Amino acid sequence: MNVVFWAYVLIAPIVIGEALFALWPLAQSIYLSFTSWGVFGQVRWTGLENYSQLLEDPEVYSALRNTIVIAVASVFGSVSIATFLAVLLNVGVRGTSVYRVLLFLPVVTMPAASAMVWKWLYNSDIGLLNSALSVVGIDGPAWLTDKSYALWSVVIVTIWNEIGIGMIILLAGLQGVPKSLHEAAHLDGAGPVATFFFVTLPLLTPTLFFVVVTSTIGAFQMFDAIFLMIGPEGYALDSAQNLIFLFYKQGFIIGDKGYAAAIVLVLFLIIALVTALQFWLQKRWVHYE
Repeated sequence: MNVVFWAYVLIAPIVIGEALFALWPLAQSIYLSFTSWGVFGQVRWTGLENYSQLLEDPEVYSALRNTIVIAVASVFGSVSIATFLAVLLNVGVRGTSVYRVLLFLPVVTMPAASAMVWKWLYNSDIGLLNSALSVVGIDGPAWLTDKSYALWSVVIVTIWNEIGIGMIILLAGLQGVPKSLHEAAHLDGAGPVATFFFVTLPLLTPTLFFVVVTSTIGAFQMFDAIFLMIGPEGYALDSAQNLIFLFYKQGFIIGDKGYAAAIVLVLFLIIALVTALQFWLQKRWVHYE
């Protein structure tokens, strides 16, 4: 009995924390999604009206499209680059420790600070990126105000932010691959490329799966780069606005907390469905042995 009692005591802080900071806000959001808020805070029960409005709102579909583009492009880009860099660092190039630190710096940098630096880099008049392009005779675009470039500018920043953490996790996974298997493949005549794809990569898939899942969840919730680089009043906002930013705009700028709660719950369901799909598909490509 004492063992069971102390077991509950030890897990109580985690359970209480999850209840206060996860379950209770979720329950509040579900309730708010069935209400409408007036200008002076009046709350009115509206049932499924917010969800009906959501299905007819073209801005929601535009934000959903942008959310999917950001998630797919940033996850594919960041995981691919992180895997490539992890493989390079794993073979023992000179200055590995320095490269690790430099590549991991975006992870420990405040999102607001990194977004402001990128905003300066993207500046169409004095930005370093356009200045570099002008040296080779290219007239750089207005990265953050041109609707053709704003979304992809955000994607690039998202990839840059995610590479470091993915690289470190994948590097740890690579270092767990037995060297004896590489030696056996070499004795069988396999070259470096064949060894990577037929020996290393299959053994790396559990780590790769973890990185893909966590990166996908983070990409769906990306907010800082859009808010700080483009802004709520940005000319190209419509072309880069995702669901989490639309939730912010409806809840904190327009003040319609009920509609905002409906939007964020739809996003929550999308993330849950995508994560469940990833866990279902992992049986076909992840090797745990």
